[in-house]
Amino acid sequence: MTNTMDSITACWKRFAEVLRGVVLVLGLFACGVVSAQVEVVSPQLQASEDGYVVSADFVLDLTPRLEEAVGKGVVLAFLVEFEMHRPRWYWFDEKVLARQKEFRLSYHALTRQYRVSSGGLHQAFPTLGEALRVIGRLRNWVVAERGNDKLRVGESYVGTLRMRLDTSQLPKPFQIAALGSKEWSLSSDWKSWPFALPAGEGK
Repeated sequence: MTNTMDSITACWKRFAEVLRGVVLVLGLFACGVVSAQVEVVSPQLQASEDGYVVSADFVLDLTPRLEEAVGKGVVLAFLVEFEMHRPRWYWFDEKVLARQKEFRLSYHALTRQYRVSSGGLHQAFPTLGEALRVIGRLRNWVVAERGNDKLRVGESYVGTLRMRLDTSQLPKPFQIAALGSKEWSLSSDWKSWPFALPAGEGK
């Protein structure tokens, strides 16, 4: 009987050691995944002369694989996505509007400069860190123009915002490499915040 109990105890100890190992590996894996993500900081919506604008900061670091790709001339496209929802107690929230803004990051070996493009605006930087800080600083992005008849001043809304790497714009060989690979995955969670539409433009 004693030998049987000792055997069972030994088995449980070995099982506990294996379980601790699995938990440790999963924890390290999770840390690696988190480090490759984007964080949305302090999003806000305000009224302006042009309508309603969104501002926010994004904390982002490229994975070693993405840094290597940029250095070899691959253009990375980052999408900032904003949605505005009207809460409804009786059904799913109503999506009032959705907007996208694109930033393109590239490296020019001849000038040894990183270039950030958005719309018709182009800026050059000597380091990758400076280029990423500009991409991560979103200011006064017009998401609803004057005269938008879907919006009501003083009414409650929920804004949601995120940034992600658009892998569909990578060259085909890199798109294949990006499938299911955390080294090519870069995205924030949707950041949500409630607000009452400020006076400015709307009805």
